[in-house]
Amino acid sequence: MMNYRLTDKTGLITEKKAILFDVDDTLYDQTIPFKEAYAQYFGNEPAIPAEVIYPVTRKYSDQVYSQAMAGQITMEELYIYRVKKAFEEYSITITVEEALAFQEVYADRQKHIHMSETMERLLDYCSEKVELGIITNGPSAHQWNKVRSLQAERWIPHENIFVSGDVGAEKPDKKIFDHAKRMMKLEDAEIWFVGDSYELDMKGAVNAGWNAVWMNRRGREKTDDHLKGMYEVGTEDELFEKIKEINLGYDGVE
Repeated sequence: MMNYRLTDKTGLITEKKAILFDVDDTLYDQTIPFKEAYAQYFGNEPAIPAEVIYPVTRKYSDQVYSQAMAGQITMEELYIYRVKKAFEEYSITITVEEALAFQEVYADRQKHIHMSETMERLLDYCSEKVELGIITNGPSAHQWNKVRSLQAERWIPHENIFVSGDVGAEKPDKKIFDHAKRMMKLEDAEIWFVGDSYELDMKGAVNAGWNAVWMNRRGREKTDDHLKGMYEVGTEDELFEKIKEINLGYDGVE
């Protein structure tokens, strides 16, 4: 592990910093593979536009995700539930077979995800300044496939990537944040977490004693206004500027 204890302009030792990221809708825009799969399966003029149905599928996915991770339902049942329930809001019936067929196309498109140039530049900027890591919820193989597709290990060491399916705890549980902190030896570090979910990422990180940046690409509403130690950005460019502020003084930038 590299030592990220840095010196400021006066030559004094400064606190080690670390930034950990979520994967889905944080390191990459999750709507891109969804829209590609949606157009492939439902055609270019579907009854409900992809940008309309996408957040609804996420809502229903979030409702049963914990049950799937606990083994109370299968991942296949989660996929069926989120698609069928989302279309039901628009009085459209989707069969089990159709829901699973769409999921198969969507899963294939997720094998071809990539980061934007802005996110790659952000990680280039961070990689020589702070310790980097990932905490992501999901089945082990599924999330590691995404990590590989994103080529995230160009910047983030393999041992600094924590998948809930491997750890046995998932965000917002404090256990997975504590596990990452312990494994990365960050007990004396200032730790930041960047993620898209207010409930899972922001509440989880702040409750673990970390600072947090909410990557709110979709303009979602907060569920409460009592969370301290959190900043909100809406675009990757805004995230880059916030990260620069976090590192202010360590790279000669005023």
